[in-house]
Amino acid sequence: MTVTAVEAPERPAHRDPDVLRWLGAYTASMVGDSIYFMALAWAAARTGSASGTGLVLAAGSIPRALLMLGGGVLADRLGPRRVVIGSDAARAVLVLGLAAVLVLTAPTVGVLVAVALLFGAVDALFLPAVGALPARISPPGQLARIQGLRGLAARGASIVGAPLGGVAVAAGGPVLAFATAGALFVLSLPLLLGLRTRPSAGPVRHGGKAAGDHEERTVTEERTVTEERPTARQDLVDGLRYIRRHPLLGPLMIVIGLSELGFVGPLNLGLILLSEQRGWGAAGMGWIVAGFASGAAGAALLIAVRGRVPRAGLVMCLTVLVGATGIAAVAQIPSVPLAAATAAVVGLFIGLAGALCGALVQTVADPAYLGRVTSVSTLFTYALIPLSYPATGAAIGLWGTGPVYAVSAAVCAAGGAVGLTFTALRRAELPR
Repeated sequence: MTVTAVEAPERPAHRDPDVLRWLGAYTASMVGDSIYFMALAWAAARTGSASGTGLVLAAGSIPRALLMLGGGVLADRLGPRRVVIGSDAARAVLVLGLAAVLVLTAPTVGVLVAVALLFGAVDALFLPAVGALPARISPPGQLARIQGLRGLAARGASIVGAPLGGVAVAAGGPVLAFATAGALFVLSLPLLLGLRTRPSAGPVRHGGKAAGDHEERTVTEERTVTEERPTARQDLVDGLRYIRRHPLLGPLMIVIGLSELGFVGPLNLGLILLSEQRGWGAAGMGWIVAGFASGAAGAALLIAVRGRVPRAGLVMCLTVLVGATGIAAVAQIPSVPLAAATAAVVGLFIGLAGALCGALVQTVADPAYLGRVTSVSTLFTYALIPLSYPATGAAIGLWGTGPVYAVSAAVCAAGGAVGLTFTALRRAELPR
């Protein structure tokens, strides 16, 4: 009689201790980020220089844009867990050190710019690694659910972080706010140190030489691989070539780039100018932003609960198209309640598209390339897209919010439409 082994069912992500540790560390880091940026803005404002304040707030985006791809290479070479632990520790030391300096002396533009540059450089390492880590702690079938949990954590961090930062600044000035942010970065470290990562699925060949995550190799194997291993530049070029040749990752990057370009400008800068023109004020803008956040949180909750959406590639492209229509509609709506409701619909569909896109990237990318793949997708969102803000502002000044929102919606819709032209993406499925 032959006994057939039955494979144990996957543990749901919300019951996996390693996923919960990662989620707790990620949430603590995101709340710390929110408090840090608020404290940095207040400290910069206290210097009394408007131009200096702008310089401080913009400084961090420079190293983030320049080093993001290198951060992906580092995550693949050292393993994402090591890079996340090192970057969070570096952020804790940097922010707590700034708090100590501000106890002794008043903030200066030079000191704050230096801190912002260093923080941006560390962020360029943290973001690709933290995005690549879920694939090392969970089976493929749970990665979509993790993207939903990550979205909920990000929304919760933005809701909690800003008020907490405001309370800290009001109670103890930027010093207390920076100290609170640093403490949250420290809090993430024991959670990250407790993570148990899965080994890479296997080495990937780079011109006939093995590469991948070497955390599980023996000393002899490490020495052999190190002697033959490509340079960081070769790894970067190889990663970009891998994305370009992949039947799904290349189209996914096009969808991410176009949809983010058409969506982020109207949401962040365009909404401020739209609220001023309509006389809605800060309160009205707050309701619209809250509408978007609630819709995006609903999309994240849906993915977290369901864990899988059939025909994920097709649904992702179609939700981008629906969300783009909502973007164009926001600029034509005369009342705050209706605009907030429309923003909630936009948040729901764009949030769902973003979660599905992230899940597809996580599941189709070779684990040995995931850091580099994540760095490219993150580069669009955190580094390149903010460069469109000046153009968005100038265009609204020339032509008004309606035409600019319409063009932005068309660019966003182009992402979904282009995605539909790729058969592999239309038929893409998440693992069961």
